[in-house]
Amino acid sequence: MQLTFLGAAGEVTGSSYLIETGTVRFLVDCGMFQGGREADRKNRTAFKFDPRAIDFVLLTHAHIDHSGLLPRLSAWGFRGPVYCTAATADLLQVMLKDSAYIQEKEIEWRNQSRRRGLSTQELAPLYTVTQAEAMLKQLVRVDYDTEIKPHPAIRCCFRDAGHILGSAIIELWVKQHGASKKIVFSGDLGKPGHPVVRDPAIIRQADVLLIESTYGNRLHRSMADTLDELVIAINDTLIRKRGNVIIPAFTVGRTQDLLFLLIDLYRRGKLGEMDIYVDSPMARAATEITLKHIALLDQESADALKWMNDNVKKPRIHFVQDIEESMQLNSMKHGIIIISASGMCDAGRIKHHLKYNLSRPECSILITGFQAERTLGRRLVDGARQVKIFGQDIRVKAAIYTIGGLSAHADQADLLNWLRHFEKMPEKIFVVHGEHSNSVALAAAIAQELKWATSIPEFLQAVKL
Repeated sequence: MQLTFLGAAGEVTGSSYLIETGTVRFLVDCGMFQGGREADRKNRTAFKFDPRAIDFVLLTHAHIDHSGLLPRLSAWGFRGPVYCTAATADLLQVMLKDSAYIQEKEIEWRNQSRRRGLSTQELAPLYTVTQAEAMLKQLVRVDYDTEIKPHPAIRCCFRDAGHILGSAIIELWVKQHGASKKIVFSGDLGKPGHPVVRDPAIIRQADVLLIESTYGNRLHRSMADTLDELVIAINDTLIRKRGNVIIPAFTVGRTQDLLFLLIDLYRRGKLGEMDIYVDSPMARAATEITLKHIALLDQESADALKWMNDNVKKPRIHFVQDIEESMQLNSMKHGIIIISASGMCDAGRIKHHLKYNLSRPECSILITGFQAERTLGRRLVDGARQVKIFGQDIRVKAAIYTIGGLSAHADQADLLNWLRHFEKMPEKIFVVHGEHSNSVALAAAIAQELKWATSIPEFLQAVKL
């Protein structure tokens, strides 16, 4: 049996793993690479295999860095099922079509620029909305904690990963030559006590383990300290400086987290009257999907929902749908909070809001999620004083806050605590889904704390299991 690391090896994005046994060939995740021109090249050359030969795909969750190349896989000939939780399937109905739409628009803009430069070579999107819609017909919904058999030699079970709605840890049993080997894919593990979702499920045994390391080199701020910083940033911007608060946020997971937290802070008198604009049609759809799956929410979020239903006085939340309304926000100079995608500032409506607010010292930008290398969001976190947006140089004068405690990823301590529940060390442990330094830090911590040996795979590395 062979495992090939097609992405998320030495980096965070592009999560995808190919397993081949001789009788079956399948993927776990099929994610898009994100961050700069190198990511675009990787996305266009991602398939080092024949998509027609893939029997099925197991999907950990709906985030684009885990699911975003599924329509391209289908367009190139994959015809098998894609197994995922019901909530993930609902989210993908929105996310993949939105991803395709953004790509079509970005390519349209780039082609217009190329034509102005007298280039005759037209670029094509990774996939179209039509191709995304066709792929969605291949989704197969599975329940948490219920064993399925996608192939006679394969058994698997999806466990709650506590990362975003519908996210899963995948337990996989592969039968070969009369013996069975258990492989566990952690997916993206959530932080215990994180808003909206439940805590990650406990796993006790694996022969082979792939563990994420997005924040393998650090500890998050406590939620209490994080909320204090959030309150200070918002009140200072809206009341003292009379500016706007711009929050780049992933439309699935982070946007819903922020809404629940802002509602709760308002309920507790920490924040005053405010107008919150959620500028993303997909975020509205994702929020409606979240409310559809109330059984998956944690108790605090359920309580917040009850309070909202019982009280007419609550923060004014506006979901922005059309482009014209989104553009009108840029004429509003103070007193509003804009939550918009993409979370890493590299695409979508957030780029317009940054263009109009970054150069204003009375405004604040709240970075609430992981920013991959070479993204606009990462440049802001790293202290860039000038950035280029839509070909225009923009001075960075707004305050940049990094609100790290809101991360939907487990930190180093959380990852170690999750690993401690294993009854014994897995035969092989691969540290994945992290920038190289983060993976190295987690591997060192595992060696020191648990005395376990690990490996950090390289991009496109194949290993025998």
